[in-house]
Amino acid sequence: MRFVMPIMDKRVISDIGAYLREKNERDYVLFMTGVYLGRRISDILEYRVRDLRGKEYIEIPEKKTGDTIRLTINPHLQKIYRHYFSGKKDYEYIFRRSKGAENRPISRVRAWQILNAAAEAVGYRDHVSCHTMRKTFAYWLYKDSGGDISMVQDILGHEDPSITRRYIGIDQKRKDAAINGLDFR
Repeated sequence: MRFVMPIMDKRVISDIGAYLREKNERDYVLFMTGVYLGRRISDILEYRVRDLRGKEYIEIPEKKTGDTIRLTINPHLQKIYRHYFSGKKDYEYIFRRSKGAENRPISRVRAWQILNAAAEAVGYRDHVSCHTMRKTFAYWLYKDSGGDISMVQDILGHEDPSITRRYIGIDQKRKDAAINGLDFR
């Protein structure tokens, strides 16, 4: 299994979002949900319209941990949902397979294919997986909060700040900077 990093360039996030929006609205909403909520793909794929329609917060137990975390839904994401949920039934999966199919969500493999195709289309060369969305959320939350690692740790449910720093690539960036800063002239 390859280690993935967060997307550390907001222009790339914007490019992937724009590409997906042009291709398929469901896939665009999937990506935006991932980078704005930072939940695991196994949880995201299980969301139904009733879980998020008209809500300011999400309170859904996580599959992996069983913990229920209360997260605000970013106003930009609320706007995306208002548009996307128009005409959808409350019981429908948000990331439903094609319209003709029964009410089932897309698979994790399909989500991975969607993200990789988008990354390739916009010229993003780093390895991408479904976890890239969660790591991207965490990285930008850390950056935009002024480096509040304990808050990010709490939101992600990590046991220790060192896990969170490694998870979002902060430790690697510090190591790289230290090594690149060496000068023996």
